[in-house]
Amino acid sequence: MAIPDSFLDELVGRTDITELVGGYVKLTKRSGGNIFGLCPFHSEKTPSLAVNSDKQIYYCFGCGKGGGAINFIMEIDNVSFRDAVEILARRAGMTVPESGTSDEIAAKRRRILELNRDAARFYHELLSSKLAYEARDYLAKRRISKSIATRFGIGAAPDAWSMLLDTMTKRGYTRQELIDAGLARSSRNENGFYDVFRNRIMFPVIDVRGGVIGFSGRILGDGEPKYLNSPDTLVFNKSRNLFALNLAKKTKSGMLILAEGNIDVVALHQAGFDCSVASLGTALTSDQARLMARYTEKAVLAFDSDEAGRRATLRAIPLLEKTGMTVKVINMGESKDPDEFLEKHGADAFRVLIERSENHIEYKLHEIRNRFDLTLDEGRLSYLTSATELISELLSEPEREIYGARVAREAGISPESVKNEVQKKLKSKTARQKRDFEKQVTRPAVTIQPDDRSLKYTNEGSAVAEEGIIRCLVRDPALMRAIIDKGFSREEFTSPYLAKVYDTVSRRITEGRDTGEALIMSELEANEASRLAVILQRPESLPHSEKAMHEYIEKIRTEKLKTGDPDMDKLMEIKRFKQGPGMGD
Repeated sequence: MAIPDSFLDELVGRTDITELVGGYVKLTKRSGGNIFGLCPFHSEKTPSLAVNSDKQIYYCFGCGKGGGAINFIMEIDNVSFRDAVEILARRAGMTVPESGTSDEIAAKRRRILELNRDAARFYHELLSSKLAYEARDYLAKRRISKSIATRFGIGAAPDAWSMLLDTMTKRGYTRQELIDAGLARSSRNENGFYDVFRNRIMFPVIDVRGGVIGFSGRILGDGEPKYLNSPDTLVFNKSRNLFALNLAKKTKSGMLILAEGNIDVVALHQAGFDCSVASLGTALTSDQARLMARYTEKAVLAFDSDEAGRRATLRAIPLLEKTGMTVKVINMGESKDPDEFLEKHGADAFRVLIERSENHIEYKLHEIRNRFDLTLDEGRLSYLTSATELISELLSEPEREIYGARVAREAGISPESVKNEVQKKLKSKTARQKRDFEKQVTRPAVTIQPDDRSLKYTNEGSAVAEEGIIRCLVRDPALMRAIIDKGFSREEFTSPYLAKVYDTVSRRITEGRDTGEALIMSELEANEASRLAVILQRPESLPHSEKAMHEYIEKIRTEKLKTGDPDMDKLMEIKRFKQGPGMGD
């Protein structure tokens, strides 16, 4: 009987690909987002197996094998799909459902939510007890009032081995249910089971429907990790949720403020900024950015002012911008975070910071400016090179002119010189992108054909564009709207393999499920997953993904016309697309 999709998604989410592959292969060499090791699937002396922890996939540049966690176990242990799932489930402390019915999964979800709710009440009630004096002192030092602690459901986990576990089992929950909820673990020694959260301030993570889906605990005193989040469970995935969104979604401010830590968010709410949220111990993800975009058109970044915070800001900007939100960045000066700024200067000053916040282009230019010494000719030239590169990426001519003039003033040269340099880079970039796209789509190389003959493409020109559609959708599921607007359907695919992958991706988008590479590959055969790894590695040449999607659809339909009877409606549609708006009317 089929294994439920929700179980497979949870299993893949709980499995770290780097740890998994590292158990079979010594991973030593890092390059970009990948860590490399000697491939176990073929003989080699130079590491060519790349493991990407962000995408949770592996790919060998030598033999071409690739995929996610399930695919790796199927290959390395030479087992069936179900056996690979069983192996990974045992490793993750999960039990593969016997019946595979959605009712069982739904019942398990409800049970975990009930347990989380009762655990949150346990932690909150404990905050008022003698056992939690240290936690109360910590909150007092951070100026967190009793009323705001109640609003957030803040609690305390005792410095005890199994107090939560003992209390919850007395209420009828099983040890396995506590493990499934990420609240308890099994000990390897004679002490049996123990609480995951001990000696910590507890912040319940509540979803927009009001369900307690997980916890974030801040340690009291010294120790690591400073913050501990619930592991991924059937109801919780930290990369797809935001702390305090359940409260911030009700804001009338017209924006969401994104901070780094839970305490910052609590402090901001207490100061009247009820639009504040935070990611859960991870760098902002594309899923979190899309989640924010459901509730606002304006995002204000208030990350810590240290180097790590600046890097996090620069990573977050393109993710938020991609959703269509307006992105601004707060400069807190010498204060290290919003909590410290509020303590020193108060809520009114922070409100002024928001009003004067920089848009993301200003912030990036400011960061570039700080890297160079403009009193030196060499520094000015380096600044101009980096700044004009950034400005050349802007879509609006007025924006390019405004920021170009600002850069000219900073560097002490004429605006015309900056404008000419931007135009030169813009033309060069556009020409290069056009050449790359034409080369990729209109003149596919022999290497477009998959190594596996069973996946062979019958129409190489169309297959290149079909691969492009899949690549665009995986990277930005919102582009499904462009497909619908163009009236494109899976029947227009010439490759049965690519049509199958498209079905998998589009179904996940329609059902509101994650389109992570590893999750998609878990639904494919080993050879299909390896091919998809190759497809997803290829860059998109055009700067606008929606335009690329339209180009790909046009190419598929043009190839179709070459092999069948002419469709005058399609011909006219392609002609209008090539002419652009306002032409041929």
